[in-house]
Amino acid sequence: MSALPRIPALISRAGTASALTAATVAASVLLPGLATGAQAATPGEQALKVAASKAGSPYQWGAAGPNRFDCSGLTLYSFKKVGKSLPRTAEDQYNKTSHISSGSRKTGDLVFFHSGSNVYHVGIYAGNNKIWHSPKPGSSVRLEKIWTNSVWYGRVR
Repeated sequence: MSALPRIPALISRAGTASALTAATVAASVLLPGLATGAQAATPGEQALKVAASKAGSPYQWGAAGPNRFDCSGLTLYSFKKVGKSLPRTAEDQYNKTSHISSGSRKTGDLVFFHSGSNVYHVGIYAGNNKIWHSPKPGSSVRLEKIWTNSVWYGRVR
């Protein structure tokens, strides 16, 4: 028996408030590959939201929150809040992540700034070539455009 004839009956029984939900369920039965249900946010996307919630928190060398951060302290804090463990320094964080290409980067991935083989700064990729980070003394956590091509990307697993 086809599911198509049952859809109007399903919607009429569901009532006005639930018609959209019933239609979504019916669509997922008929077109499972095209259904667009809500996807759970990745740990990186969740950590990105944590970092963004700290906007304006002052930079302090060696600080890892909850109110002051250095660069790796912000990433450590943000990922810890979503159940992921990272080492303390930017370089150690780079060594712990799965290294990915710039073409494979996604929101929530870590962006590591380097000079030669030395990693000196880290932020969380926010899309559109921007990161959330805690830049330097005298500044605060903020969203900023990536200012150099000397970056590597890492994904927290």
